[in-house]
Order: sequence, then structure tokens, then C-alpha cells
Amino acid sequence: MNQWIGLVARLVTGGVWIVAGALKLPDPAESVRAVRAYDLLPESVVPTVGHLLPLVEIVIGLCLVLGLLTRAMGVASALLFAAFIIGIASAWARGLSIDCGCFGGGGVEEGAASKYPMEIARDVGLLLLSVWLVVRPRTRWSLDSLILPGPRPAETAEGDVDVQAQQGG
Repeated sequence: MNQWIGLVARLVTGGVWIVAGALKLPDPAESVRAVRAYDLLPESVVPTVGHLLPLVEIVIGLCLVLGLLTRAMGVASALLFAAFIIGIASAWARGLSIDCGCFGGGGVEEGAASKYPMEIARDVGLLLLSVWLVVRPRTRWSLDSLILPGPRPAETAEGDVDVQAQQGG
């Protein structure tokens, strides 16, 4: 059952990263504007972060969907979601009204602060899925199970014990 939960966690989280990155990729200036609007980073690094973030999101997403380096990508995903939660909470606490830029867009937007609770809740949910993948990286239908050493996910029915897998065979 845990491997099925992990598969869903991989596909949902990876899919979100792919969509988020793909929507930002065509307009790098918009991504830079979104990063700048948070007013958290030194201006000297804002353009670099704004340009690289969509690519990083897509790479994390593809690796998660494919089940490649699942634990490492789970860590990267969890760290990014934690950073985004902190960024949104910081904007909210400072009274900024900005589009989060999560799926494109970004910058100052009238009434955007009313979306902050839902954006934080969404990111907390995705953070929890990412943490699941850090704790339980072995999932069904993953490249990790083909290329990394160690036990492969056992194909057993719910509640069955795979004796051969337990004996290392």
C-alpha cells in the first residue's frame, strides 16, 4: 500500500512541478518579476533565480514522475515548497498583495492577499507528499527500482507477505 501512496505522491508532486515550470518557461521576465515581488532576495540574484527556477521545477518534476533519484528529488521538492510557504507567509505578514507566481504571473496584484491561505494550504499538502517520498522513496513503476541497488518493490496482494523478498531472494 505504501508503494501505491508513493506512486501517487510522485505523480501529483511531479506533475505540479512540471506544469508550474512549463507555464513560467515561455516568459522569463514574468518569472523574474514574480521573484522580485516577494522582496526577499538581494536584487543581484533575483534575475538568476527567476530564470533558473522554471528549469529546476521541470527537472524535479520529470525526475519525480519517472521515479528517478526519488529521495533526492523529494528533498529538493520539500525544500522548495518550504521556501515558497515561507515566501507567501512573509508577503502576507508584511501586507504585500502579490500574485504568488506559482503557475506563471507574479508581481503586485490587487486583492491577491486573500488567496494566501489557500496557496499556503496547497503548498503544505505538496510539502507533505514530498516528505513522504523522502521517507519512503521506493515506489511502484519507478526507474529507481530498475537502476539502483536494493530490494525492488514487491508485487504482493494487500496484506500478503512476500517471503522471497524478505529472504533477500
